[in-house]
Amino acid sequence: MAGETKAADEIRQLVIVGGGPGGLTAGLYAARARLDAVLVEKGAAGGQILVTDRIDNYPGFPDGVSGFDLADKMAAQAGRFGLETMSAEVVGMDLESEVKTLRLGNGGALRALSVIIATGAGPNRLGVPGEDELLGKGVSYCATCDGPFYRGMRVAVVGGGDTAVEEAVYLTRFAESVTVIHRRDELRAAPVLQEEAFAHERVRFLCDSEVVAIEGREAVTGLRIRHADGGEEVAAFDGVFILIGVAPNNENLPMDQLRLENGFVVTDAMMRTNLDGVFAVGDIRAGSVRQVVAAAGDGAVAAKAVERYLDGLRRDLAELPSRRRKCPAAQTP
Repeated sequence: MAGETKAADEIRQLVIVGGGPGGLTAGLYAARARLDAVLVEKGAAGGQILVTDRIDNYPGFPDGVSGFDLADKMAAQAGRFGLETMSAEVVGMDLESEVKTLRLGNGGALRALSVIIATGAGPNRLGVPGEDELLGKGVSYCATCDGPFYRGMRVAVVGGGDTAVEEAVYLTRFAESVTVIHRRDELRAAPVLQEEAFAHERVRFLCDSEVVAIEGREAVTGLRIRHADGGEEVAAFDGVFILIGVAPNNENLPMDQLRLENGFVVTDAMMRTNLDGVFAVGDIRAGSVRQVVAAAGDGAVAAKAVERYLDGLRRDLAELPSRRRKCPAAQTP
């Protein structure tokens, strides 16, 4: 899906940093609008959905779709309209000037009038044996995404914050039983959420305990749990939802320039940041609900906002080419 490569010193109209659902959708809209845009992705296009075994809540796929297939279709669709992509890592940015500069890991640089940040976020991990090996085979980081796969099963939720407790109650719609495992003797979740969970007949709590290993070969069969007194047990579970927070992929963002909230980029409803010409979409955005369909929506909104931003710049930059075309001359019948 790569378009024609531009000269290194050329000022692009738009650079999109990150090729997850938000970045790909922004690229699709930008390419259809005939913007001079390039999407920069250090890995494979698709982001986190590449390691998602099945997505059941993305519109248009009544039988569900694998994360890999959805990413592939998104990339192909953007490519059909000529979106240029570049395989590189953005290692630094200067976003305060009218012309933005993005430094690449290969020593090169890109300059652009606008930037969409779509670097995403990743779930905090337990870092225990079995976690990586059983990802997508009973290990999940999203109850909304994967909860329906556990109808009538026994699941565990690791965590004690708002998300963990709220999602534990949500999982009771499907699971036979839900056990919340928390390493402290008190939960951090809001009192109203705790009260709802404590009152639910299918939610139980195992506090002062931590998961030290995830058991199973082809699928999760149980968790090895260590208690405060040092004793260990292996408890049988069909799945485990690890909900101990999310970390923004902001390592290469200019922290001193962007307005951040807990490390996430703050935007308005049009995905605009505090910097002119800079937008953020998807999981890197503060307040994101971290769903594929929401990230795609963010990307569409941001691309339309970029169009309006560039139209505003055109008044001052005579060399910026117009995207509009004159009507063809009238032809004599």
